[in-house]
Amino acid sequence: MLHIKTPKTGRARRELKKIAPKLVETGKKTLILHGTKTSNVINNVLTEIYHLKKDNAVKYTKRNDNIRPFESGGETSLEFYSLKTDCSLFVFGSHSKKRPDNLVIGRTYDHHIYDLVEVGVENFKSMLSFSYDKKFAPLIGSKPFFAFIGEGFENVEELKHIKEVLLDLFNGQVVTNLNLAGLDRVFVCTAVSSNKVFFTHCALRMKKSGTIVPRMELVEVGPSMDLVIRRHRLADESLRKQSLKTAPELKMRKEKNVSRDIIEGKIGKVYIPDQQVGSVPLPNKSKGLKRERREAKTKGVGKTHVDKKPKQQDS
Repeated sequence: MLHIKTPKTGRARRELKKIAPKLVETGKKTLILHGTKTSNVINNVLTEIYHLKKDNAVKYTKRNDNIRPFESGGETSLEFYSLKTDCSLFVFGSHSKKRPDNLVIGRTYDHHIYDLVEVGVENFKSMLSFSYDKKFAPLIGSKPFFAFIGEGFENVEELKHIKEVLLDLFNGQVVTNLNLAGLDRVFVCTAVSSNKVFFTHCALRMKKSGTIVPRMELVEVGPSMDLVIRRHRLADESLRKQSLKTAPELKMRKEKNVSRDIIEGKIGKVYIPDQQVGSVPLPNKSKGLKRERREAKTKGVGKTHVDKKPKQQDS
């Protein structure tokens, strides 16, 4: 018989509650790992990604010999580290003669590998190589804008896949309300070719425009690099269907006689029965009739009283 251990201390119960499934999940954490061999470029890239996601990232500096993405048996350690750190995203850096400056970005579902994208890093520029006024530097944890430039992000399968992965990687926690004054950064991704993306990070600078809406300027703050797509693996069909399921409590119930329009918003239909005004009986003493009598009395046009004839007495 299988024996299930239960937490005995309050701290253990709180830790298990944090990693338990929730109806509305918190922000996705990212696990950053090093391979057997890494170059200076990959080390700097992993450090820059860790600084961009410092509030939701876990970084391991130890070399991992047994992690080999895209190979059978080489992803077991990745799933173990994902379960240990409760991270649903990971970035794995390595360097070899066959694949120099290699970066693997992947997602997990239920601590199992969901999909993978392998890219090569070229023309890398770190944050320190950009000179700008530090008061315009983005704040840690602020929500970013995303700009995907190029038709390839809608047509090419590899670019569509890397677009989804980059959105998950840098999106942060999902919020319902957003203050526009707190938007101070933008990630710009430009499709150079069918397998190459120029990625850069810019700060937003607001200037006076003479109207209520300020004029926005982009200040490149780094990092900046070219991502060359080498390999990618989509999610398994059964795992994808399982990940798209939503809890019954979160499903929107259909509202009767309610529709939504892009311009007018929420539109409702109200059904009113026919009002049969002609068959409704009116009261005998209506307020309007009393008012007419009062007005006639004040004007002296009231009803004239006729004197009754006196009765004749019998003689």
